[in-house]
Amino acid sequence: MIKKPKAASGRPRAGGAESVDYRSLAEFRYAIRRFLAFSEAAASEAGLTAQQHQALLTIKGVGEADGLSIGDLATRLLVRQHTAAELANRLEEAGLVRRRPDPSDGRRVLLTLTPESENRLQALSGIHQDEISSMAPQLVSILAKLSGAETQE
Repeated sequence: MIKKPKAASGRPRAGGAESVDYRSLAEFRYAIRRFLAFSEAAASEAGLTAQQHQALLTIKGVGEADGLSIGDLATRLLVRQHTAAELANRLEEAGLVRRRPDPSDGRRVLLTLTPESENRLQALSGIHQDEISSMAPQLVSILAKLSGAETQE
């Protein structure tokens, strides 16, 4: 038996198969896959794996001034804590992050970016923003169809 997936709100999705817009769902998934393929190729050109790029972006974008814990990194990357710890080890070995004790909780370790990773991330983020800008009209149209906003106008 297939369970009804929950919406981002946590509530079960309403509507049966007759209300599903398969074309828009397929187009949305295709747009996401195209963006992820672009992102992976861009990260590779910058000498990073896609997961390393995601980790650096997460540390920069979500972390506080003191850094981001490995547990929080795991949560944001949707991986187990030991996977995030291994990723942090590889990033540290590559000179892309530094570990430091959390000043408010000595049991935790915080990750911060190095100047090298800041430079790579800045270059990657610029081209990612450009790609998102070029995809935005298509994504807005698809999301309007999927959210029902297009039918309410």
